[in-house]
Amino acid sequence: MESINRWMIAGIASASLISLSAQAQVGPPEKDELKFGFIKLTDMAPLAVAYENFFFEDEGLYVSLEAQANWKVLLDRVIDGELDGAHMLAGQPIGATVGIGTKAEVITAFSMDLNGNAITVANNVWDAIKPNLAKTDNGTPRHPISASVLKPVIASYQAQGKSFNMGMVFPVSTHNYELRYWLAAGGIHPGYYDPAHGDNSGQRQADVLLSVTPPPQMPATLEAATIQGYSVGEPWNQQAVSKGIGVPVITDYDIWRNNPEKVFGVSKAWADAYPNTHIRVVKALIRAAHWLDEKNNANRQEAVALLARSQYVGADAKVIANSMTGTFEYEKGDIRPAPDFNVFFRYHATYPYYSDAVWTLTQMRRWGQIPEAKSDDWYMSIARQVYRPEIYRQAAEALIEEGKLTAADFPDFDQEDGFRPPQQGFIDQITFDGQQPNAYLNKFAIGLKGDDTL
Repeated sequence: MESINRWMIAGIASASLISLSAQAQVGPPEKDELKFGFIKLTDMAPLAVAYENFFFEDEGLYVSLEAQANWKVLLDRVIDGELDGAHMLAGQPIGATVGIGTKAEVITAFSMDLNGNAITVANNVWDAIKPNLAKTDNGTPRHPISASVLKPVIASYQAQGKSFNMGMVFPVSTHNYELRYWLAAGGIHPGYYDPAHGDNSGQRQADVLLSVTPPPQMPATLEAATIQGYSVGEPWNQQAVSKGIGVPVITDYDIWRNNPEKVFGVSKAWADAYPNTHIRVVKALIRAAHWLDEKNNANRQEAVALLARSQYVGADAKVIANSMTGTFEYEKGDIRPAPDFNVFFRYHATYPYYSDAVWTLTQMRRWGQIPEAKSDDWYMSIARQVYRPEIYRQAAEALIEEGKLTAADFPDFDQEDGFRPPQQGFIDQITFDGQQPNAYLNKFAIGLKGDDTL
């Protein structure tokens, strides 16, 4: 009833809120009542902000937001048409397109954020590694922390005939790839997927056994000692600190500075059926992302209060604020500046770069989800199927024409080729060039490359 009343109120004003120039450029929405899915994580914020600030209604769209049980349910419901679109792991549209798990055509025209994840270990693991860490002048551990410090702990588990287990949220999640990247950079093998032989556990040849745990269940699973650590988005690392059950050892910002995280995904069939609706959704989300970052994150406290509501993330506002407002807490009381822990708009965070898709594909190949060699052209072809910057450009140019944002807020579309310049900022000091995926894979000591098979 609340949603119906909200739509009625917004509908009265929507005609005046949509400018004539935008109508001419984009056209009216083909479908105006929409349902979007999300997982209870702070990086769903652009959806919540676009809803609460009436940015969707400004586009003549009447949206309901619905939390989903897990990433698989969310993806399946988008593919089946039960959801019009969703907050997705960056790897989900790519994985679906290449047939990892569910095979379907899913695309994205909007990147939801950069960074936002961390890796947390249980207290007993932290107690074992902490004495061996380099210290700052004030006696706190020096960050970033290499995964190599886990080697003696893992060896101890193995000597007792026990496995060292860690959780991640989904096989094609950035959390999975970041955790694997960090472990491998420290000389620890995170295991391979071997679909050609029916083994999709991702644990072949593994020193550490990685498995799926839904994000909100991570702290409880850690507390139960089912896993010894996990890779997840916020607020579930800060929740471990708050509950006193674990310590974050590294953020994904320190694994790969300003890495892509979530996207807004829709089925290709939906995008083809409702092109104007799609552009208008992207317009609203761009405005929301800009609001989250504008004036040096001035709106973040308001965003924290919004996300703390039960229908969105439903965690304590203080826990959410730990990472959303420019800081990050490791051990209790060890709070450090982290102004870019969550980035929603700056650094062209919302633009769907082909190179972001290519990096995800390289990790799928590295860990065996793509079991055979692929040409550089194949990587480019898949990236262009899934990431749709031409739709983003239409949305951005409409916002510029309406005066809601300026050309300076966006990449130079006439010069943009969809590839970021070669990126550094990785924990292992390896540079990623999205134009050369196979050359990139060849740089790694651990992982499949070239014609390698299992």
